[in-house]
Amino acid sequence: LMIHNAMGDRELPVYGDGLYVRDWLYVHDHCTAIWRVLEQAPPGEIYNVGGCCEKTNLEVVQAILARLGKSTGLIRHVKDRPAHDRRYATDAGKIMTTLGWRPSMTFDQGIIRTIDWYLANQKWLANVVSGQYQQYYEKMYGNR
Repeated sequence: LMIHNAMGDRELPVYGDGLYVRDWLYVHDHCTAIWRVLEQAPPGEIYNVGGCCEKTNLEVVQAILARLGKSTGLIRHVKDRPAHDRRYATDAGKIMTTLGWRPSMTFDQGIIRTIDWYLANQKWLANVVSGQYQQYYEKMYGNR
């Protein structure tokens, strides 16, 4: 949402003061963690997957705007959700120590790759946000 909005010079809605902290992980790293568990972990074992990269929502939005050369004036603080958690923390220590998995990307590398992917795939994105994908899904699979 934030990348799409920034690309189109639309406001970026940020809950409350934007200081909610989340652990960020590049999607490919998340996939490699799942694959590592599938290949190497004993059946039934549970692992948390995290990027060891806590950032506030505001930091992430600012990184997106900086990469796209857009003004922070696009940020619009909106009313916070009720009972919104200030921080989601993930301890990925177990997967790192027992399976040797680690994120391969820093946040900065991952956000650049993510934004660049969206820039290179704007037609796909336009179809998704237009509702065309939802129409395709409904046609193919319907409500079952």
